[in-house]
Amino acid sequence: MSDRLKIAISACFFHADAQRPIFTGKTLQYIEQSVAHWVASQGALPVMVPSPLGDTSRGTVGFDDYAAWLDGLVLMGGSDMWPGHYGEEPLKPQWAGDRVRDEYETALARAFIARAKPVFGVCRGLQVLNVAFGGTLLQDIASQQPQSLAHRNAGLYDQHFHAVEFVPGTRLANLYPGTSRVTVNSVHHQGIARLAGDFVVEARCPDDELIEAVRWRGPSYVAAVQWHPEFHKPAEQGVIDDAPILSDFLSAAQTARATP
Repeated sequence: MSDRLKIAISACFFHADAQRPIFTGKTLQYIEQSVAHWVASQGALPVMVPSPLGDTSRGTVGFDDYAAWLDGLVLMGGSDMWPGHYGEEPLKPQWAGDRVRDEYETALARAFIARAKPVFGVCRGLQVLNVAFGGTLLQDIASQQPQSLAHRNAGLYDQHFHAVEFVPGTRLANLYPGTSRVTVNSVHHQGIARLAGDFVVEARCPDDELIEAVRWRGPSYVAAVQWHPEFHKPAEQGVIDDAPILSDFLSAAQTARATP
């Protein structure tokens, strides 16, 4: 068991709410079980990383402690980002995002990157990484780019799908030889506006050119997809089999572990 890769998963937040009838006034941190099960599907141990910050912090554990102990990081999906991180005001109050979670995930990602340990972003995770490296976001695709394909359908949620095309010659494309177009789920209303300067695009939506996958050009493994691989059921839905993506990420984690 000790030889298994240990993969960090960033937490989602339910912030303290005096009106909530359960855990009244308490902050909750959690992960979706589908993310943990996806990471574990190839033998890795998923480990949720709670934020070391907050009003109950004792200050004895930091982000680097987790990065030193664990072998890689998955930034999971969830709430919007606060537009202030990329120099904008929220266009609507409901798009104000979760500034606390943004700062926690950015610090966590930087700690893993500083130790050259791989980081993989899912949906919101792609957006966090793009902003952390200097990019910007569309606060709402439908209102800011009304000509775009519908990338979110609240009623269908993870049963809403569209096509994605790989950029030839990229690492992602090379994981799927002989395949240029696949189907993915789509549950996001925000997306990349300006790509961070140190990133390359690895996939786009062919209907509107919205960026669907990215990778850092830096010295360690940092990549992300806009869809949710943990929701995919290839045999039932006709969607991409994300196993090669997970395998590639875990292989990078194994390599990083073996590097002095």
